[in-house]
Amino acid sequence: NDQNFEYLDVIEYQGKEYLILMPAEEEETHIVILEIEPVDEENENYLSIDDEDMLNTVYGLFKEKYKDILTFED
Repeated sequence: NDQNFEYLDVIEYQGKEYLILMPAEEEETHIVILEIEPVDEENENYLSIDDEDMLNTVYGLFKEKYKDILTFED
């Protein structure tokens, strides 16, 4: 199934970049974090992250960056 996402941000951590997205058409708000893997100067792949600690760390950085703008539920 195709799904539309809204771009929220790119977070850099330990020399890698992570794409932060939010599904555009869902009632419940949650985010999706994907690792950006450069392929060449014009293309990149988006990889799912299996490491729960890495997801929590990147999400924590995102929350800290937007703590004065967004409200987060834990």
